[in-house]
Amino acid sequence: METYNSEKLVKYQINDQEIVVGFATYEDAENYAAQNKGTLAEVGFKDGNDNPQLTNEAELVDRKLHYVVEAGPEYRFIHSSDPEFRDFAERLQARKSHLDEESPEEKYISNAEIEISEDPIIVLKNGEFESVTSRERSKYLKHAHVYEIGVVKTIAS
Repeated sequence: METYNSEKLVKYQINDQEIVVGFATYEDAENYAAQNKGTLAEVGFKDGNDNPQLTNEAELVDRKLHYVVEAGPEYRFIHSSDPEFRDFAERLQARKSHLDEESPEEKYISNAEIEISEDPIIVLKNGEFESVTSRERSKYLKHAHVYEIGVVKTIAS
C-alpha cells in the first residue's frame, strides 16, 4: 500500500546511487524503502543549492524525523507536519483575516488547497513571524542547512 505521494518525491543520482527525498513523514520513507529495496539515509542540503550530501549531522534516522532546518540560533523553521504548525497558521490567518476584514472561514476555504499543495514552512526570527516559505525554497534561505530523510538505492550497472 503506497502512503507516500510519489509526485512530490525528488530523485538525485550520485555515482551509482539514486537518492530519493521529499517524503511527508518518516513512515512514508520507511514504506518506500521497504517497497523499493532501499535504505533510509539522511540527506543534507548545506551549500545554499540543491546539492544533496549523505550525512548524519541531524540524526534524522536515529530520531525518526523526516525534515529539519538549522539556520542559526535566531531562526526557527516550523514544517506543516510539526504539531505546533497549525497553531501558528491559525494565528497568522486570523491576523491576516482581521487586517483584510474577511472572516477566518473565507480565508481557510480560499487558501486550503494552496496550503496543502505547497508543503508550507513558517519561518520565525527571534521568536517572531518572518515569512512562510516552501520546503524546497528553504534550501536557499538564511544560509540554512536542510536535512531530509531519504532513501538510497544502488543503480544496477
